[in-house]
Amino acid sequence: MTIKPVRWLWQDRIPAGALTLVPGREGIGKSLYLVWLTAQITRGTLHGLHYGTPKAVIYAATEDSWSYTIAPRLVAAGADLDLVYRVDVETGGGLDFLTLPKDTGQLAQAVTELGVGLLAADPLLSLIASGIDTHRDRDLRSALEPLAKLADKTGCAVVGLAHFNKSTTTDSLTLITGSRAFSAVARAVMAVARDTEAEDGSCIMSQVKSNLGPLNLPSLRYIVEQAAVATSDGSMTTIGKLVFTGETDRSVNDILGEANSEPGVRKSTTLAKEWLVSYLMSQGGEAARGDLLAAAKREGIAERTLQRVYIPARVEIVTEGFPRTTIWRLITSNPESPETGAEPSRATVPPTQNLGATGATGATEDLWYTDSNHSFDLQEAEAPAQLWTEATR
Repeated sequence: MTIKPVRWLWQDRIPAGALTLVPGREGIGKSLYLVWLTAQITRGTLHGLHYGTPKAVIYAATEDSWSYTIAPRLVAAGADLDLVYRVDVETGGGLDFLTLPKDTGQLAQAVTELGVGLLAADPLLSLIASGIDTHRDRDLRSALEPLAKLADKTGCAVVGLAHFNKSTTTDSLTLITGSRAFSAVARAVMAVARDTEAEDGSCIMSQVKSNLGPLNLPSLRYIVEQAAVATSDGSMTTIGKLVFTGETDRSVNDILGEANSEPGVRKSTTLAKEWLVSYLMSQGGEAARGDLLAAAKREGIAERTLQRVYIPARVEIVTEGFPRTTIWRLITSNPESPETGAEPSRATVPPTQNLGATGATGATEDLWYTDSNHSFDLQEAEAPAQLWTEATR
């Protein structure tokens, strides 16, 4: 048996050659995150296996329009469109979406021939064949395990989006819609939730499962900004763009726990936030950690509660002086440019290149399957078909 080292698409967060799941509620930017990830891979700017070496990405999407939504998002995120491929299947003279597990073998061929570093599934559930009961563990594994084997064989990272169900549990893995097989087959899970305590409307991404690496990674905070992108007729369209703003002590599990806590608990959190701001103002805007915690203890406020509220209270924690002293300080910068209390780590959150209003695709919906240079024969005995992929330009 050959023992191999773990390789990371995103160092310590997304393993190469394995399935990673990104679950969360609707409308919090999961698709924008997948576009951000695509841009990093096609530019070679993500800290990991392909840093400095741009790689191709296959983006399999079923819910959004390529011309109106996905292509403009890719432009806004700074993706190299020549390295972004969409995929559908032509069978019997018609077109259909990629279907798992039926098309897995042919997809593996495309991944190998294009040198794909990332297969993005938006969302993963929509790629599962309709005849498979995704709430039955055994049925779902019949689709996911071949996909995991594809990743392992080709070295390509597969990242799929998933939704949270409506249960009130605080376990991120249990909240994933469908069978537990989703989280069981995935080697890593990065959950996403909106921080209801954050005044800037930001969201948090936390590593809630990692079979191949460390689990105690800092959570990341991001916001969604508006970006202008030029269309094929010369007009401008506005599209969302995800921007990571740094690390945070808050986690998705913290947010889920607060959402399901008693009203009295939520009220105490609000009071702690108000007390923190008031206390620091009374101290001239900053205080040493020891003094602050002593004052909070007299008010019956625990340090863990302060750790939850300091970001929405617009407080930063810094270490300075000699001997080193930890200071809690009110942030006085322009609220339109919110700080997070932690500088982004270039190794953890690489900068996203922005093409601005240039490089719009201007593509119509039918251009992608007209170039035979990007065709792949499917060896499907029951229904011979052809898999087509074409760069989104």
